[in-house]
Amino acid sequence: MLAWIILGAAGLLLALAGLGWLTRQPPGKVKSVLIAVAMLTVAAVGLALVLSGRLAGLIALIAGLSPWLSRATRLHGFWRMIRGQRPAGSAPPPQGESAMTRAQAFEVLGLPPHAGPDEIRAAHLRLMRANHPDRGGSTWIAARLNQARDLLLG
Repeated sequence: MLAWIILGAAGLLLALAGLGWLTRQPPGKVKSVLIAVAMLTVAAVGLALVLSGRLAGLIALIAGLSPWLSRATRLHGFWRMIRGQRPAGSAPPPQGESAMTRAQAFEVLGLPPHAGPDEIRAAHLRLMRANHPDRGGSTWIAARLNQARDLLLG
C-alpha cells in the first residue's frame, strides 16, 4: 500500500514538473508535445487491448477515434497554411487585380458570363464553404475566389 502511495506521489510530482516545463515553451512545441502524449496514450491502450485478447476493444477504439483522425488530417493543411506553405502542386498566388480577367473570374466561380450579382454571391459562398482554409482548403484557392468575386461585383 505504501509503495502505491509513493509511486502516486512521484507521478504527481513528475506531472507538475512537466506542467511547469510546458508553461515556459512556445505554443508550437506545447502542441507537438501534447499530440505526442496523446498518441502514445492511444498506442499504449491499443497494445494493452491486443495483449489482453480484447481485439474488439481495439476496433472500437479505432472507430471512436476515426472522426478525430480525419479532422487532424484536415488541420494539418490548416497548420501548413498558417506557416505560409502552399499546397503541393499549386500555382503561385496572383500578383494583383490585373492578374485575372472577367472571363477567368466567371470560370473560377463556375458561372456563365451573363450571371447576375446574386448568382455571383451564391457561387462564391458555396465555393468558399467547400474550400475555406479553416476547413482544410487552400489559401490560394480562397484568394482566387475572393479576387473573382471582387472583380465581378466591382
